[in-house]
Amino acid sequence: MKNQLIFILKVLLLSWAISVFIKYLAPNLSISETATNALIIVLLPNLILATVLLWQLFRKPNIT
Repeated sequence: MKNQLIFILKVLLLSWAISVFIKYLAPNLSISETATNALIIVLLPNLILATVLLWQLFRKPNIT
């Protein structure tokens, strides 16, 4: 139970840190508004998740 609580607190802390970064630091970044940048922003999280899941799939030992 203690491990689950620690995990939930870590996720909440990471979420808070990301939201603070987006709210206060991201507006200072100069990212041009292009179609390429929009595609990168939309597709990058999906590609990262697919890579992690495929990596986990191939790392998992085969149970027969």
